[in-house]
Amino acid sequence: MKLRPILLLPFFAFLLLAAPGANVAQADIGISVQIAPPMLPIYAQPPLPELGYIWTPGYWAYGDSGYFWVPGTWVAPPQIGYLWTPGYWGWVNNAYFWNGGYWGPTVGFYGGVNYGFGYGGNGYQGGRWDNGTFAYNRAANNFGSVHVASVYNAPVSAHTSASARVSFNGGRGGVTARPTASEQAAAHESHAPLTSEQTQHVTAAQSNHALLATQNHGKPPVAATSRPGQFTGPGVVAARPASKGVINNAATQHSNAATQHTAAVRTAQPAVNHAAVNHAAAPAQTHAAQHPAARPAAAAHPQAAALRPAAAPHPQPAAHAAPAAAHNEAPAAHDDEHH
Repeated sequence: MKLRPILLLPFFAFLLLAAPGANVAQADIGISVQIAPPMLPIYAQPPLPELGYIWTPGYWAYGDSGYFWVPGTWVAPPQIGYLWTPGYWGWVNNAYFWNGGYWGPTVGFYGGVNYGFGYGGNGYQGGRWDNGTFAYNRAANNFGSVHVASVYNAPVSAHTSASARVSFNGGRGGVTARPTASEQAAAHESHAPLTSEQTQHVTAAQSNHALLATQNHGKPPVAATSRPGQFTGPGVVAARPASKGVINNAATQHSNAATQHTAAVRTAQPAVNHAAVNHAAAPAQTHAAQHPAARPAAAAHPQAAALRPAAAPHPQPAAHAAPAAAHNEAPAAHDDEHH
């Protein structure tokens, strides 16, 4: 028997008041689960589909059938100058609460979770806005066949320990990061919710039976994709087994077939504010994406041409495994390739 979500508005009214900088006006519906999400799968980044798109990492969402993987994908931002702050699971009052991701001028707190490809737990090292043009960090991105003119090269740390794959903050075996002053300040900035493409992407992931954790056992067949909602064909990347040196931490692996369907699931009213981790719940963008009627429609983003800088033609580099300063290819594969 599946347990349906229960509204806990009075409980979350208290959390909203207690949360530093809580923004009640932008509150959304949140989800809490008594089972920790699985570890982050290992995968390579699919190629950039076109200029102007920003990488959004994959994550474990929760639905009626338990945890399911939302593949990482490239997304056109809702407006120039906005960056993506990933969502994260945080341990609050003996349950794991989902804090939804959002768009804003500054990357805020996302639980210290190392999602990889520039999202190492704090900020974003994969790219930056420069006078209305998005510049990509060659070390963190796979350009594929796209010619990128606005590019720079800055080292991105790669973690190979088991803790680098932990997908939640707090609780038993979770990340222990706390928001910095700048991340708390980012929580007060203007934010935008998931774009319509992202909403459709989550809906498609939830309806794909193969993406359920109970079916793929932490290794989804579609770990990432070049375009939102595109789960077949070119640009689709599957998860790969953990390499030597990456030990699966049993303390974080509480998601299994025996417990998925007996989890006590609750819904509540958290804030968009992501400034506090273990005592402030933020909006559940995942839940809102699954139930579009629960949130206003995402703001339409500018045409791709408005977001894309002009590409200066240059010779296409030969593909190989390791990145080099003079080429536009994917970062080298390593044990926790999602990093």
